Amino acid sequence: QVQLVESGGGLVQAGGSLRLSCAASGRSSSINAMGWYRQAPGIQRDLVAQITRGGNTNYVDSVKGRFTISRDNGKNTVYLQMNSLKPEDTAVYYCNARWPFDPADYWGQGTQVTVSS
Repeated sequence: QVQLVESGGGLVQAGGSLRLSCAASGRSSSINAMGWYRQAPGIQRDLVAQITRGGNTNYVDSVKGRFTISRDNGKNTVYLQMNSLKPEDTAVYYCNARWPFDPADYWGQGTQVTVSS
C-alpha cells in the first residue's frame, strides 16, 4: 500500500523559512512526478511546485524565487524549501506522487504551514 508521509510544517513569522519533507513507501517501482500542493480554507487545492524524476521543475508564479523543490530518488523523498514566507503562504500543504502507467494520484495527509505577520 502506497504511503506518503509529510513532515516539517509549523508556525513561522513572515520572512522566515521552513523545509517540508515527504517520504513515499509501499511500492518498489520508480516514482515519476512528485509535487507539493496547498489548500487554504475555502479555496481549492492548487499546485505549488512539481519535479520530475529527471529533475525538471515548475512552480506557481507566486512562489518563484522563494521556494525550491528537490528530490532524492534513492529515498523516494521530495522536499520543499520555503524561504521569505508570507502570510498568504498559510495553508495545508500536501505531497503528491504519480507512478508511470498508473492514472492514480497519491496524496499525503497534509501538513499545516502558518505564517504570521
